[in-house]
Amino acid sequence: MPFNIPILLTWLRVALIPLVVGVYYLPTTMLPVADQNLAATLVFIVAAVTDWFDGFLARRWNQTSAFGAFLDPVADKLMVAGALLVLVQLDRANAVLSFIIIGREIAISALREWMAQIGASKSVAVSSLGKIKTTAQMMAIPLLLFHDVLWGAVDTQFWGSRLLEVAAVLTVWSMFYYLRLAWPLIKEKSGQI
Repeated sequence: MPFNIPILLTWLRVALIPLVVGVYYLPTTMLPVADQNLAATLVFIVAAVTDWFDGFLARRWNQTSAFGAFLDPVADKLMVAGALLVLVQLDRANAVLSFIIIGREIAISALREWMAQIGASKSVAVSSLGKIKTTAQMMAIPLLLFHDVLWGAVDTQFWGSRLLEVAAVLTVWSMFYYLRLAWPLIKEKSGQI
């Protein structure tokens, strides 16, 4: 396993996931709900920034590796899934939308793994549609974690819910996009079984 700053940032993101979840299990006498929301939001934002920063540094310093390419999306999916599960438990996120988002991540990860095994991983490389979906998710989740009025005017629950709806629609759309790209190979390989 290579060890460099981009991989260290990815491991940091993995380590921050329990903090986003765990802050809500602290007694409110120790950390009031508003402070729990703020702490979870800030930790999630730091984790999201490391996601962008580790990729930037890996490319800039030419420190990309197979292990980093594996760990980075795993960390992202764990971060999103952990936050969505907490938000569903807190009744701030729709369970069906969260299931769609998490289910798609699992399905596309499995598809990418299979495509890599048959040497066709470039067929399902991340598209701009997937990046827009990720951006909507990464904006929705901190708004839902914050769960308050921001700057006296922005209802974060309302806007977070709308962005999560957008993310769910883009999630389904991008899943069909990837499946359409992979379908010729799926048909070809299924005929060989």
